[in-house]
Amino acid sequence: MKKTLLAFLIAGAAGLGLSLSAVSCNNSSECIEVVIPRPAAIEKCAGTFQIPTPLAVSFDTPQEVAASLEAYLKTTSLPATETAPDAALRFVIASEEGLPASEEGYELSVLPEGAVIKARGEAGLFYGLQTLLQLRSRFGDRIPAQRIVDAPRFEYRGMHLDESRHFFGKEFVKKQLRMMASLKLNRLHWHLTDGAGWRIQIDRYPELTEIAAWRPVEPWLEWLDAGRPYCRREDPNAYGGFYTKEEIREVVAYADSLHITVIPEIEMPGHSEEVLAVYPELSCAGKPHVYDDLCIGNDKTFEFLENVLTEVMELFPSEYIHIGGDEATKKGWATCAKCHARMQREGLKDLDELQSYAVHRVEEFLNAHGRKLLGWDEILQGGLAPNAAVMSWHGMSGGREAAASGHPVVMTPGSYCYLDKYQGNPSTEPKALEGSLPLPKVYMCEPAPEDMTGRENVLGVQANLWTEYVPTAEHAEYMLYPRMFALAEVAWTAPERKDYDDFHRRALLRIETARAEGYNTFDQAASERAERPEALKQVKHLALGCPVSCGAEWYESYAADGAGSLTDGWFGPWNYGYRWLGFLNKDFEATIDLGAVKAIREVKADFLQWHSALIGLPKSVEIAVSEDGEHFTVLGEEQNDLPFDDPKLQCRAFGWEGSAQARYVRCRAAFHGNAGGWIFIDEIVVN
Repeated sequence: MKKTLLAFLIAGAAGLGLSLSAVSCNNSSECIEVVIPRPAAIEKCAGTFQIPTPLAVSFDTPQEVAASLEAYLKTTSLPATETAPDAALRFVIASEEGLPASEEGYELSVLPEGAVIKARGEAGLFYGLQTLLQLRSRFGDRIPAQRIVDAPRFEYRGMHLDESRHFFGKEFVKKQLRMMASLKLNRLHWHLTDGAGWRIQIDRYPELTEIAAWRPVEPWLEWLDAGRPYCRREDPNAYGGFYTKEEIREVVAYADSLHITVIPEIEMPGHSEEVLAVYPELSCAGKPHVYDDLCIGNDKTFEFLENVLTEVMELFPSEYIHIGGDEATKKGWATCAKCHARMQREGLKDLDELQSYAVHRVEEFLNAHGRKLLGWDEILQGGLAPNAAVMSWHGMSGGREAAASGHPVVMTPGSYCYLDKYQGNPSTEPKALEGSLPLPKVYMCEPAPEDMTGRENVLGVQANLWTEYVPTAEHAEYMLYPRMFALAEVAWTAPERKDYDDFHRRALLRIETARAEGYNTFDQAASERAERPEALKQVKHLALGCPVSCGAEWYESYAADGAGSLTDGWFGPWNYGYRWLGFLNKDFEATIDLGAVKAIREVKADFLQWHSALIGLPKSVEIAVSEDGEHFTVLGEEQNDLPFDDPKLQCRAFGWEGSAQARYVRCRAAFHGNAGGWIFIDEIVVN
């Protein structure tokens, strides 16, 4: 939400006597907050609302809004069976001063005499109803009386689903849309095409779904190793699938009934090997299985793209069409005569500008048809198309650059928003993308930092599920939830209302509900019970809170809380994406200032090893001390005897014990020497 809207909401809440912090209750068991995402303002009122059966409903709204809400109510657990003027549940479209300015904002009053949902628009009424449904799922038919005023922080609150690598089908997608609606998410980014499979019917190019949608090898890694083969639909070993146009229309209409916009992604110019397998004339090589990228010098490429996008736009009414634009190898372009001829004609100086030419040309086509282009942050390379929006996944830098230049941005940084990473102890979890993204780290995401130039151009935030290692619908849900709960709160709730401990409590309750509804969630509570014991309690030691200087910069995605995390008293969990500082291909060095010369008897530094993630213990660790910060005395050096290829996930402490006087304590860890490898450290303990 923009600052002005937030200020309006706060003022409106204050005018209704509401508090923007959780209110105290005489009976805390009846008053606990349970809603995700956390509302902007909650006021406890006396008594409870007993939901009657049958539940009469009234609508002080335009007829089409009433019809839509009445149809939706029939799909919920509420016993709404009749309409009446004196109904116990009322929906009201209003424009009174106390209501949030956003069409998605609402006021929900749950009082002993009944419940009233007020909003300026239909979306607000719908989201107020989602809050009421969450309250009922926790409290049953006796809901504690309360008044809630609420509105979203961001207009774009998204979830991405990759169905190229594995195809799940329309019922799975509709099920996830229902969960999205309950979390007040409003954008489904549907990744429908990529090298592993084309998933959308295109009448003009039938081979895309007769061949490019099918492969004879089911596991994605094995398919890669087999040379990325495809097969015909009727092949007895065919694995894959696609959505017919009728199915897509059904999904889009269903999403619309839940106030969710479906944004299709048609990958170009890279990640297109499935297209080139059936239409090799669009490759720089003129034959399949050579390059992954479409030939930009070939006019037939743009004829193909425009024909495909024309059919896509007929199916999806979304303002934005996502064109990918990421990870083009550009290998074929470097030697392609057609591409070089294009560069010469258009005055393009390098391959980045050639890619930018393609993006500009596709954008012009989309704009001419009343649509806008959305792409991954690689579309910045060579110059950003004038009306394009950027989805920033390489950290925040691409989004910052685009926002500063006035372009709309959706933040989806991989280190916070890529749900294909591990969320628990990697040694006990199903195979995932190397990397770690536990629930607390998703919640830490800040899409529009205060210091960001052009932060008003941030449309919102999105979490992405890529499915290379996610072969089933059940596994997909396991990776999505509860981390999507955290993303929903990041997207909706104002930063000053966020509180991880409170969210964690609500998330555990929501997991119970989701499981009762048939969702296969990650077992957050069981994972935490099996957590590394040292990570559960802060340790006190001489260096606690002392300043630290590091000799080399840590990797951005594994920054913990910076250098201060080495002396904050917290050991890292099994999941190395949280509290651990990661260093790639380099030695580690840190110096702690104890503030005064002190007697010390022990220095220990804690390191992690997990071979499959290329994380290894250091070759050796040296401890040195100084009284003046300039002249250091080495107290000891401990060698590592654990082989890098030992598969066991484990932590080890390296250091020194003895007797010394020191103000400054230096720890040096030698890189283990394996290319592409990591050193992870969580705490340096001084006693």
